[in-house]
Amino acid sequence: MMASSSTPQYFEHIVVGCGGIGSGTVYWLSKRAGKNVLGLEQFKLGHDNGGSQDHSRIIRLLYHDECYTNLVRDTFTTFEEVEKESGIQLVYKCGTIDLGHASIPEVAKTIDAYAVAMEKQNIPYERLTGDQIRERFPQFNTGSDVVGLYQKDSGLVDAAMANATHIQLARKHGATILENCTVLKLDKDTDGIHALVYTNQGVFRCRRVIVTAGAWVNHVLGSVGVHIPLTVTQEQVTYLATPNIKDFTKEHFPSWIFHDSRFDLYGLPIHGNTGSKVGIDAGGPSVTPETRNFKPDPVREKICIEFLEKYLPKALGPLMYTKTCLYAMTPDRDFVIDTLEKKGFPQVIFCNGAGHAFKFSCLLGKILSQMAIDGKTEYPIESFTMDRKALTDPNFKPNFHLICDTTKAKL
Repeated sequence: MMASSSTPQYFEHIVVGCGGIGSGTVYWLSKRAGKNVLGLEQFKLGHDNGGSQDHSRIIRLLYHDECYTNLVRDTFTTFEEVEKESGIQLVYKCGTIDLGHASIPEVAKTIDAYAVAMEKQNIPYERLTGDQIRERFPQFNTGSDVVGLYQKDSGLVDAAMANATHIQLARKHGATILENCTVLKLDKDTDGIHALVYTNQGVFRCRRVIVTAGAWVNHVLGSVGVHIPLTVTQEQVTYLATPNIKDFTKEHFPSWIFHDSRFDLYGLPIHGNTGSKVGIDAGGPSVTPETRNFKPDPVREKICIEFLEKYLPKALGPLMYTKTCLYAMTPDRDFVIDTLEKKGFPQVIFCNGAGHAFKFSCLLGKILSQMAIDGKTEYPIESFTMDRKALTDPNFKPNFHLICDTTKAKL
């Protein structure tokens, strides 16, 4: 489909970027607006260039702050609706555990922040000692100085399957999806009401354009004079061919996050291949989408392997592969969900997931669809506006580590 620059093809809603959040947005829009929805993806669908990829991502009720815990239940219910419509399982409730050394003050403070946030939302959890963790999950080699929070109803979501399912169901509802379609700029139509979306496949016109472009969000918003302070990093996960496969299946092992004063490590049960999965959160170098490469960092690979040697030795095995991705993070590591109304472009809505949003991708798609169609959402997103201090104060000190070394934990 090619739009003529002289007569732009019209859609009520255009979504820029069809990764995790974008594919969810196209899906939810299509359920209400059908053929009036267009999704634009600059690469092939399912590509490995951004952050919405791979077999599995953690989905959890465990979270550090009430701005997230008052949304987390709906991350599950929205995915359940997609599962029901598609007949495909996307979420696996194998449980999650957050753990770390209680003797490290910022770690203990982070664990406590999780507990407080969950108690405010009446989310059930168990506080476990290192010995209790080892008894419950003997794969862990944790001593008495380790403390953890376990939540049985959390687990993992199949990322690649979720994206593809969103897109295929959106097409069923009548949405149009264009691949290899790069957005060159946004503009207002001459009526001042509609937006124009200029692409390498022509110009499109719409009432609302929703930008969910991940690490490329400023490439798009920059065309209307808006820049969000983001740091893009190249991250990676490593898969190891453990011989102890059964011990790390979803039936026997939870997703986990290990908090440390240097960085946080995380892992998931086996899903999508036969390897145990481990990675470092936000531990990679700053890049741009143009300067990143796809080469694994052996230093971070070594850190992950040494961690497994100490805490999860049965997960070790020959290196299968290490896979890279991009994080696009705000200085406070919180989401941005807002319109550009205050910038003179009420036609534009955008969302940034700050490197930890895949678990929210289906819900964020629903939220963005409501903002586009209704002009508001039923969900509490007041904490995620673009005019908060972290995004407006040039002296705001970024904290990507996601650990409680300030008065507000950031994970």
